[in-house]
Amino acid sequence: MRVSTMIRINSQPGLMDRITHFAREVEARGFPGLWIGDSLGRGRPTLDSLQVLTAVAAVTSKIEIGISVLQLPLRNPIELAHRVQSLMAMSGNRLILGVGSGSTRNDFELLGYDYDHRFRTFRQDLEIMAKVWNGEEVNGGTLSTWPGCKGGPPILIGAWRSPRWITYAAKEAQGWTPSGRYSSLEDLEFGMTTYREQGGTNAVLANCSVDLRERPESAELARLASVNFICPPDAARRRIKDVEARGFDEILIGSAFGALDEIERLRDFLKA
Repeated sequence: MRVSTMIRINSQPGLMDRITHFAREVEARGFPGLWIGDSLGRGRPTLDSLQVLTAVAAVTSKIEIGISVLQLPLRNPIELAHRVQSLMAMSGNRLILGVGSGSTRNDFELLGYDYDHRFRTFRQDLEIMAKVWNGEEVNGGTLSTWPGCKGGPPILIGAWRSPRWITYAAKEAQGWTPSGRYSSLEDLEFGMTTYREQGGTNAVLANCSVDLRERPESAELARLASVNFICPPDAARRRIKDVEARGFDEILIGSAFGALDEIERLRDFLKA
């Protein structure tokens, strides 16, 4: 099982320097990828995920860069396809795009979008973006494909328990990505069974947090997240081996404190 990182960004000074330093460290320490989440209206300041990954791409050359997961119904699919294609080109085709329908009503209400019909919008957006990336006509026109970017990036489908979308991930996309924070253990077991039965080959568990020092700030997340490494090292060793035994191909781990050494330690547990 591969161990990749997720970047967690706070509003402290030196924002760009902190992002780029973290990205360089991730690459220097041999992690295969660096990922970011996507949120808008949840009571805390956030950054646009594609812009953050553009900064990451500028100071790295080997690691994959990914989003888990971008909420498609919150964007215009044609404009988003153009932005994604731009990042593909500037990163040398290192982008992995996790996408989902969205699960938080506040994000939709902030933009005045329809939360209750998000699944229908999600399916339509996937179809539109595929056409755009293949140079097909949409709304009476076409978006020219940047050289080397035809077809778009690999797509992972973010789904917790929906058989429909997990099956779609297995048959139509390049992977399935549930959440260690929002998926229950029962969701993960059901999802993995469904995904493998439908022929899926790339299960990526996202949004897993680590804090081997069990800082007080992590207590609430430790209580809520079904898969987390907010615990002593011996317990973390057992937990990550359990994730591997469940059949995941990759896990995306983040530290709210930028503690790459703790993510490295988790990676090393799998080698023992």
